[in-house]
Amino acid sequence: MLEAEYDFILLIAGMGLVTYIPRWLPLFFLSQRKLPQWLVEWLDLIPVAILSALIFPDLLVAGSPRHLDILQPKAMVAIPTFLFALKTRSLGGTVLVGMMLFWLGSSLL
Repeated sequence: MLEAEYDFILLIAGMGLVTYIPRWLPLFFLSQRKLPQWLVEWLDLIPVAILSALIFPDLLVAGSPRHLDILQPKAMVAIPTFLFALKTRSLGGTVLVGMMLFWLGSSLL
């Protein structure tokens, strides 16, 4: 039993290193350098691109086999939630409005 616990601890430590090192290396090597402005602006777009790649397929595609369905309740709720987020720039308010609209839409439809 002790060997299994040792293997488990090694597994956890290895997963931690595999997660930590790719995040630490760029920070270590780039923290003392001045990056070009175009690169900084490009790097600012990465979180938006990743979030869009995760969210849009769930909002716009449904069924099996997969097909485009832009009139599903999730997509209909996303539009006013997105407009609220653009207008207010409030993360907490956007989450609350999105949850409220999703609840309202799912209870009505």
